[in-house]
Amino acid sequence: MFLSELKIMTNFVSTRLLSTVLAAALLSGLFLGLPAQAQEVGNVISRTAVYQQVSVPRQVCTQTQINVPGQTSGAGAAMGAIAGGAIGNAIGKGEGRAIATMIGVIGGAIAGDKVEGPQAAQTQTQQTCTTQQVFENRLTGYNVVYEFAGKQYNVQLPKDPGPTIKLQITPVL
Repeated sequence: MFLSELKIMTNFVSTRLLSTVLAAALLSGLFLGLPAQAQEVGNVISRTAVYQQVSVPRQVCTQTQINVPGQTSGAGAAMGAIAGGAIGNAIGKGEGRAIATMIGVIGGAIAGDKVEGPQAAQTQTQQTCTTQQVFENRLTGYNVVYEFAGKQYNVQLPKDPGPTIKLQITPVL
């Protein structure tokens, strides 16, 4: 009886030990063939900003003062045409009345336009815009020199890492 209990006990311990080893292997990734990784920290020795010159379109506008000649409103010509037509109609008799009215309308319009005259010239602001290429320096990343395990390494990063840099270390098996 003692031997059968010892055999059961030994079988239980080896099964328990085997399951613990398998669980540890699964957790570490060794069972699946994945390399183990460790998170380490390197000390940053120097970091230098890297800039790139970029062409950027920019709209540039200028304003210029220009003189615009005055224009007539047309009211003088209209009033002159009415007055000239009335005078021509009053002067003309019979068949000549229509011709006299027509001459009066045309003459009155010309005279009324001359009497009204153009308005004074006006000053207006004219805006002219063009697109010009301007060069700007844009930050593209950082050249970083760091130390880990007694050796120096160089890397380019998109952001400033600060005084330390996080490293993913994969041991060689």
